[in-house]
Amino acid sequence: MRLTEPTPWSADRFELGEGARWVDGRLILVDLLAGRLLETTGDKPGPLRELRRLDAPLGAVAPVAGAAGDWLAAVGTGVALLTGADGYRPVADLESGNAAPARMNDAVADPHGRFWAGSMAQDTTPGAGTLYRIARDGVPVPAVTGLTITNGPAFDAEGCTMYLADTARGEVDRFTVDPRTAELSGREPFLRLAAAEGAPDGMTVDAAGHLWVALWGGYAVRRYRPDGSLERELRLPVAQPTSVCLGGPQLQRLFITSAHYGLAARGPLDGVLLAIDVDVAGTPARAVDPFERRS
Repeated sequence: MRLTEPTPWSADRFELGEGARWVDGRLILVDLLAGRLLETTGDKPGPLRELRRLDAPLGAVAPVAGAAGDWLAAVGTGVALLTGADGYRPVADLESGNAAPARMNDAVADPHGRFWAGSMAQDTTPGAGTLYRIARDGVPVPAVTGLTITNGPAFDAEGCTMYLADTARGEVDRFTVDPRTAELSGREPFLRLAAAEGAPDGMTVDAAGHLWVALWGGYAVRRYRPDGSLERELRLPVAQPTSVCLGGPQLQRLFITSAHYGLAARGPLDGVLLAIDVDVAGTPARAVDPFERRS
């Protein structure tokens, strides 16, 4: 079936749906504040299946290479390894010492197997968030500090370009990534959005190197060319789209999570998972390298 309009993909409504990723032929997403990890197929709408339920906010996950069913997760105030049906191993506590009570938000694996996870203050204190990089030794490195609501990052296919959103500021910056060391350089403004346009939230880079951005409060998803010019806008029946993922048939089905968090007047589809077919392909979610065991 061909989806020419944004189509509800399940009956679920999320307070804060997030973290859409295409993994091993299925769509993975999170019910962030409820700590739920979910999956569904990309073929036709249907019920979501709960994979895990945690007792802390779950921002996003990445699959672990060579370990089907294992996930590296941005959860609570840090990062943990989820194994099997109910295994849980803390990897790094990143934010419990933050002066402002904080939690993890978005996270993703880059094409080189490293995990990048962002944080934010629960009351959105300006500058209290950080983007961390975690390699296979499990040691966290603060890569970008002074953020407010960290979203993304999103990487190009080679892992040499990174896009990072600060939702509260309406900004997306672009960085050059050293593929060997993962050091960031050449930070430059990529998008600066007015409040009326919505705020940049979750993002993904498609196979053509264009950036798709969910616009929180903007009722839209946009696709931007690498030069920062707008290529298209898809209007949506939800106020707060939160993340985007290309998967499904030929990786040309755009999945969009949304939220009804904070809405004074909730529309009939706010918080739903949406899907629409597009004419460009994405790439499957990258896996993180297996973690070395430290004594």
